[in-house]
Amino acid sequence: MTDIQAAIAAERRDLAALLAGLTPEQWQTPSLCAGWRVREVAAHLSMAFRYSMPRVVLSILRARGDFHRACDRLARRDAAVMDTGRLVAALSDNAEHPWTPPGGGPGEALRHDVIHGLDITLPLGLDRKVPPDRLRPAMPADLSAKSITFFGADLDGVRFAADDLDWSAGSGDLVSGSAQDILLAVTGRKLPAGRLSGAAAARFTSS
Repeated sequence: MTDIQAAIAAERRDLAALLAGLTPEQWQTPSLCAGWRVREVAAHLSMAFRYSMPRVVLSILRARGDFHRACDRLARRDAAVMDTGRLVAALSDNAEHPWTPPGGGPGEALRHDVIHGLDITLPLGLDRKVPPDRLRPAMPADLSAKSITFFGADLDGVRFAADDLDWSAGSGDLVSGSAQDILLAVTGRKLPAGRLSGAAAARFTSS
């Protein structure tokens, strides 16, 4: 538990430092999250630190129970009113915040931060490698777990195997690639061509 919490804090500090160095143009770059720029992803990364649970619940109720819609509205609103300095500080100042996703634990919190960091760095063309001690506990052991099916990716009939980490999951046609690219694929992101290989790789590649 202590190791994962330390990994979460280190990842948040690294992401805050990365964001602090972006140009105004990079902040406007579309991320891997559909409809969100880097700004919206940065706002979302700190959302749980800035809003109380009752306020989040109220936002979900206003979105007619749609969690995704509620998060989208909050991210867009905050990205519009918070300058980049505030967005960076909201993440760095809360590096050790104990937040965990509803129904999840520190492992899911780490996965959340790792994924959204990659949502930013891959479209920007930044060759950031998530340190193995953070990436390994973020990789899912079971692709049928709610924390993975939540993202809605079609993972049926596919076995994923990382070529840079001792990790694999699923069964069926083999799809291989770096662990962090696979993590994006199993959580519903479409990757640029050539980052994954295998008979089913096209299912997880952007057109």
